Amino acid sequence: MGGLIEIAGIEVSLIDVIAVVWFVLAGLSTAYVLWDSFVNKNPEATVMKWGWILITLYMGPIALALYVLTDKEPAPGEHEEFIKPLWKQGIGSTVHCIAGDATGIITAAVIATALGLPMYIDLAVEYAAGFAFGLFIFQSLFMKDMAGGSYLKAVKNSFMPEWLSMNMMAAGMFPVMIFLMMGRDMRAMEPTEPLFWAVMSLGVIVGFFVAYPVNVWMVSKNLKHGLMHVSATEELARTAKVALHNSGTAPHVAVNGAHVSHELAFTNSEAPATNGQPTDKKEREKSAGA
Repeated sequence: MGGLIEIAGIEVSLIDVIAVVWFVLAGLSTAYVLWDSFVNKNPEATVMKWGWILITLYMGPIALALYVLTDKEPAPGEHEEFIKPLWKQGIGSTVHCIAGDATGIITAAVIATALGLPMYIDLAVEYAAGFAFGLFIFQSLFMKDMAGGSYLKAVKNSFMPEWLSMNMMAAGMFPVMIFLMMGRDMRAMEPTEPLFWAVMSLGVIVGFFVAYPVNVWMVSKNLKHGLMHVSATEELARTAKVALHNSGTAPHVAVNGAHVSHELAFTNSEAPATNGQPTDKKEREKSAGA
């Protein structure tokens, strides 16, 4: 697959050179998304931040372009409006799906190939691993809070959307893998070769765009979420809630020199019921005195 070229007096495969250049671009693209997500603090949900990082690792500059066009905050305070169009929400839904599915498929492909399994068994194992990782971890585990904190309910709610999206991804990714891995250059079957990873990357790219239309449809029917906006207050509340859960004490988070107590850990729906009575001690004393 591919001709030979001479570099510094050494003959190398042209396809290997292209693959290495692609990997470098993918690494740089992933580093930027990682920086923008967690250092520059793009106001997106954490699960989506990791989804973008994984997708960019697999899809390189293509994923970076999608990230900038759909989810990177163009200016402070504009993220919530910026991500509203349905086509962008569809991209977010596809990112969430493919990040989990592709990770499962690629991991299984490395193991199955190392074991020397036949292609038909290899593909079955990869499908099962991709679906399982996508459903039980990336969809249900990471999103159980949206199902009221119930993991089993999250699995039930996610099953059909994940199944539809996974099938579309497999319809795009698997033919690419079969065609290129069963071709003349058998290095595509070896995880130690750059060509193997290039084929995986190309397969994810094709799978992503094949799965995109069904994800747009599912978002439009409220079967899946797309991109999300997390305000600074909501992020502080989440951080305080996690700290409270882990320590069992009321954490104080510094914000611009001020300290925010554990009360931020409760959203409106999670705040303790007070039957209309004031929750602050001084307010209760005033109420009693009145």
